[in-house]
Amino acid sequence: MGILTEDMKRVISQNRLGFYATVCPDGTPNLSPKGTTMIYDDDHLGFVNLGSPTTLSNLAANPAIEISMVDLFIRKGYRFKGTATIVTEGPIFDGIRDSYKGSSVQPLIDNVKAAVLIKIERALPLISPAYLPGVTEEETRAQWEQHWGQVTNDYHAETAKQS
Repeated sequence: MGILTEDMKRVISQNRLGFYATVCPDGTPNLSPKGTTMIYDDDHLGFVNLGSPTTLSNLAANPAIEISMVDLFIRKGYRFKGTATIVTEGPIFDGIRDSYKGSSVQPLIDNVKAAVLIKIERALPLISPAYLPGVTEEETRAQWEQHWGQVTNDYHAETAKQS
């Protein structure tokens, strides 16, 4: 059995947007969002390079990486710490790239020249402080569904005004 649990896989699959931290040559952190997070197998995650030259150069010099993935509706998720390998050809590259076939990002993926495979060494839960006063997951979900519903309504109203 691998390190990735079924709930971790659910969060990754449903959200795909992760925040990736790498280490710059001067030792400072680099945080970059990636919307192509994918599950490679029970111990590995991956993503394709759509426009992340700093992330790739950092990983080439220091393969340490940390990823945060959060379910925005229940305000829970996971931190994944691991070691990254940049791949530009071969079966791993093809497997990562091919995992996006039929997805909304496929037109972007066809021109990808590099992918990253991450060996997960540690996974820890992330839980919002919103749960501290005894709020349930159902209450949290309802609150954030209402919030995002309002954000969507406001967006559509603003877009209609601009037309």
